[in-house]
Amino acid sequence: MTQLDITIKNEINSLVALGEQIVQLASSASSSLSGSDLASVSSWVTRIGQLIRKLYGDNSQHFDNYNRAISTDSFYTIHSNWYGHISQVHGITLTVKHDVENDLLGNIKGLLQADIFADFLEIGEHLLAEGYKDAAAVTIGAVLEDGLRKLCDKNGIATIKPNGSPLTIEPLNTELTKQAVYSKLTQKQVTSWAHIRNKAAHGEYGEYDKSQVQMMLLFVQGFAEQHLS
Repeated sequence: MTQLDITIKNEINSLVALGEQIVQLASSASSSLSGSDLASVSSWVTRIGQLIRKLYGDNSQHFDNYNRAISTDSFYTIHSNWYGHISQVHGITLTVKHDVENDLLGNIKGLLQADIFADFLEIGEHLLAEGYKDAAAVTIGAVLEDGLRKLCDKNGIATIKPNGSPLTIEPLNTELTKQAVYSKLTQKQVTSWAHIRNKAAHGEYGEYDKSQVQMMLLFVQGFAEQHLS
């Protein structure tokens, strides 16, 4: 189980446990929840929404059901005679838990990875805009290498040597092409941009210019969108 799997499982288990407490509290409340109880509800609802968006996307059935539930009139009015909407949200959370426990998430890891990559690519883009082409090249190159590893994992391709040390970009790139995950043209492009990353990492800053790093950024953005989303 990867760290990502563990993080997702821990979060959904926490949300389900909190949801059970909130439904129990609401079902026995003689007056509307307020103060710290209502704050807990607000936090719970927000966390659920964030998780569903990350895992399933804005156009998913789960997110649609969640939006309908929270659009209930007087959503934050909660007491023993008015808590069906809270039970609805809890039911959605239980559905997500079922998906997690039964490995039914499909492309969820890809969605999360794409978000992570986008964050780091934004950092690279910012560094480039500020004139730090060398730091940008290293950052963007690291995203590319990590993307290749994730793509290998997705396709059952080894990412480590028999001695336990990690494979570098070129062996990963070669194997992905050999397994027809992407074309030989893409392989050549990856090799080219990895070359710039290596130049930057070894202090050979005069071997490339800002425009090449800009093109590298565009390639990696497109690569992540095509293969990792």
